[in-house]
Amino acid sequence: GGGACVFLNKKSAYFRQVPESFRMDHIKAVSAIKDANMDMHLNLQSHLPDGRSVLTFIRPGTQPGLLLKMVKELPYKHVDQNYLPLSRVQVFSSEDESMSLNMFVYGEEAAGTFDVEVTGARILQYAKDLMEGEYEGSVDGRHPKPSPLFERENLLNYLNKCSESYITRSDPRRFLCQMQLFDGISGTEGTRVAVEESYLDGNDEQFWVDIAVANSLPQVALEQASRLLFLHKFDVQRCHLDTVSDGENGNVTHLRLLVTPIDHGVATKEFFSRLKRELRRSKWLDPSTMDLVFERYPWLGVRRGEIITAFCSLMHPIMAKVSPLAYSKVNILETITKKRYIDHAALIANLFLDKFDPEKLINGEEFVKRKEDLIKAIDSDVEDTTASELLYKMIDIVEHTLRTNIYLYDRYSLGLRLDPRVMVSEGEGERELPYGVLFAHGRRFNAYHVRFRDISRGGMRLVTPSSPEQYALESAHHYDECYGLAFAQQLKNKDIPEGGSKAVNLINVHGLSDVGKNFVMRKSVKAFTDTILDLVVDTEETREKVVDYLGKKEILYLGPDEQVTPGDINWIIRRAEYRGYDTPAAFMSSKPRAGINHKEFGVTSEGVNVYLDVAIRHVLGIDPTKQSFTVKMTGGPDGDVAGNEIKILIREYGENVKIVGIADHSGCAEDPNGLDHEELLRLVNSEMSISNFDKSKLGADGAVHHVNTEEGVKARNSMHNRLEADAFVPAGGRPNTIDIHNYKHFLRDDGSPSSPLIIEGANLFVTNEARQALFDEANVIIVKDSSANKGGVITSSYEICAAMMLTEEEFFQNKAAIVQEVLSKVRDLAKMEATLLFREFENYGGSLPLVSQVISNTINVATDALSVALDNLSKEDRAELLPLFRDHLPKTLAALSFDNVNERVPDQYIKNAIASCLASKLVYKEGTKFIEAQPKEKLANIALQYVLKEKEVAMLKEALASVNMPQQEKDSIIKLLDAGGARTALGKF
Repeated sequence: GGGACVFLNKKSAYFRQVPESFRMDHIKAVSAIKDANMDMHLNLQSHLPDGRSVLTFIRPGTQPGLLLKMVKELPYKHVDQNYLPLSRVQVFSSEDESMSLNMFVYGEEAAGTFDVEVTGARILQYAKDLMEGEYEGSVDGRHPKPSPLFERENLLNYLNKCSESYITRSDPRRFLCQMQLFDGISGTEGTRVAVEESYLDGNDEQFWVDIAVANSLPQVALEQASRLLFLHKFDVQRCHLDTVSDGENGNVTHLRLLVTPIDHGVATKEFFSRLKRELRRSKWLDPSTMDLVFERYPWLGVRRGEIITAFCSLMHPIMAKVSPLAYSKVNILETITKKRYIDHAALIANLFLDKFDPEKLINGEEFVKRKEDLIKAIDSDVEDTTASELLYKMIDIVEHTLRTNIYLYDRYSLGLRLDPRVMVSEGEGERELPYGVLFAHGRRFNAYHVRFRDISRGGMRLVTPSSPEQYALESAHHYDECYGLAFAQQLKNKDIPEGGSKAVNLINVHGLSDVGKNFVMRKSVKAFTDTILDLVVDTEETREKVVDYLGKKEILYLGPDEQVTPGDINWIIRRAEYRGYDTPAAFMSSKPRAGINHKEFGVTSEGVNVYLDVAIRHVLGIDPTKQSFTVKMTGGPDGDVAGNEIKILIREYGENVKIVGIADHSGCAEDPNGLDHEELLRLVNSEMSISNFDKSKLGADGAVHHVNTEEGVKARNSMHNRLEADAFVPAGGRPNTIDIHNYKHFLRDDGSPSSPLIIEGANLFVTNEARQALFDEANVIIVKDSSANKGGVITSSYEICAAMMLTEEEFFQNKAAIVQEVLSKVRDLAKMEATLLFREFENYGGSLPLVSQVISNTINVATDALSVALDNLSKEDRAELLPLFRDHLPKTLAALSFDNVNERVPDQYIKNAIASCLASKLVYKEGTKFIEAQPKEKLANIALQYVLKEKEVAMLKEALASVNMPQQEKDSIIKLLDAGGARTALGKF
């Protein structure tokens, strides 16, 4: 077995690092092959004493790219349901290069089940010597510098995170160097790289590349590193992979690779700095980008490849509206990256890079000239219209990008702050332009953030289509979905300082196991959020590296939406703080400890019920506190809006309310005499679905249907149409359940509705056309979602104010009082709008949803006019209006911190708060027609005068108090002053 002996040179790393039992297995296997005179090609599988699997591959020769080839063939990938984490890798080649031996260990190795002081004695001693200056002035300068990091206590902490095999097999110097890399990325998603020349056997053409990657799948990190090195003509001769626990943040993967240039590759300083940059980026690159720059066109380089794939993704929703087939997602990427067009795409990427290069900015004239040259070249060179239109659009994107994070050292994905005009498709109808659009393109995801006002808030949702076809469809209307949700939010946010926004993160999880899918989703949230921060934070790094054509600071507020977890929320807030965002706790609402949990306190349902109450009184002439009425609902007792609405109905109206039917995902329960209240509350409190309703509590005509039978599914799906009730409250269920094709099912045979009243607790349950048709044909009165369920957004806005104005501790100590005041504010604002809604509906006609939209638009128009006017007011005049903002806030919150409002709350926010408070006050008090009657340019001035006249009215009321006259007359005068005093004093009618 001569071949086996080449590993057995006593000095060799193999001898030091591979346990004897494995060496014996290897010798037996290699000897058997040699004796049979066969090719040296062997796979062995064995187990460690702790049960982990060890795969050993022995291969003939050591040709370049062997490691990459093998890594690609490894089992247990993250796309498989049987996924196992890779915890160690050791790669050796024999001295005569006749064979290579590679060991891959799968499964977690337990940390800390051994005495680290004994196992790590050599490392502790080396660190002690280092700290005492023993290696100062050493000839080769390879020892790390003394650092507090290497003090005994810190070192013991770190050793406790490491596995025994990593500690025993590590050279102390190398161990401390890797610990420094770990320290640089612990708690983040970063990558650190260090390169040093190897002193092995005096060969100066070998280098050790050390890579530490936070929170990555080890096998993916290894594959990407070996792929990049191979691409740059370096061969991996030895490789060690170890993972170290990083607490809540997962693991850090340490890779140590001994590399040597092949085909006279040159190892210059520039080369290694590019390699470091690309290794850092590779963790975050989309597979489409990796294919482009590592397989097809290595000359492109990672940055240009990323720009090209980002632009292709960004163009899809814009161009698909022009022609869904010609501009399909696949087609766009294929066309742009054809051999014939890739040079044009690369030149467009160069223009983008030069426009934003902080080192050598190009001026406006030069930009225009280069842009025109590109257009000319495309004109004369590209006959295919599809290709030329796409290339023109790419130039359009370069022109309309106002900020990018392309030059930031540690960015997670590529982010663009766009001028929204770039998103308008050819031939698209008129619609309101958003205030700003952000786009991010990263590994397996693309994401938009759309907002309609400078200061806006709205949720971030994750969309994870289950098939490639579904993904392509979602991608085509990705921007429109985000636009639509943000616009709906804009209408809903009329009572709060923030306008409407939405973030939609579209994630490609096709072909992943459940573990892989969750991993990719959490990563996409981090990458998207961090990229938003790149584009909005004002730090030394961003001032230096982010060229800004927008010219103003931006403040964003996010909230959780579909598929975002509490873990995501905490990470986002911590990250915002780490990145230097001014008000990190306000960057993302609903933080578990410092937020107001919408479900726990029923904030949305409190508002929904106020509309129901006002509507029943106006439409049906019933006083629900004194007379009996019936309700049917969709959404189960375990849901947020439905469960809380059941509790509130029973709390407010007791035996008067009869809930005749409830349908949810599990089935439905119905009873014409009303479902038993106690049983419903039992289900709500135990968070159980409606199919768990105890049948013994039903009346003679009651029934419970389960969806596990066909008949049950039919009954559940038709319940909201079949049952007759005074009011229908959709408080859950799929969007667009009632549409223009099926709305007639909601009507009885004689054409009258099964319920004359619908209060939309759930978003978009009834489509716009169906709402109008139900009103026109059957006079169904519908309170629209943007009015009925605005309690949630009002609460989130108060959370933002609290996060800016109080510490987490202050909030926590006063939470009970603040929550009660917030609920009371939600009910008051709902009452004001509901009263105005029915007053205007009864006075001026039109359908209720239209009146609701008119109210939203009127308040928003007045807010916008006031925002502009407030910019021109002096600080003193603006301070006069601060009481408006104070009145808007819950009393306890204001009492605790309003004195510091100017230090703690951004100026833009205060301005918006004053504008929106005054606008909604004016509209709710005086009605929409009063605002519409004022000339636009005078509206702000009239609103400001109104505040002064209100003060005069307040003084008159005070003066009346001391006048000697009968109380009844006094009350009548005060009532008149309240109703029209300010408006009369203004002289505007």
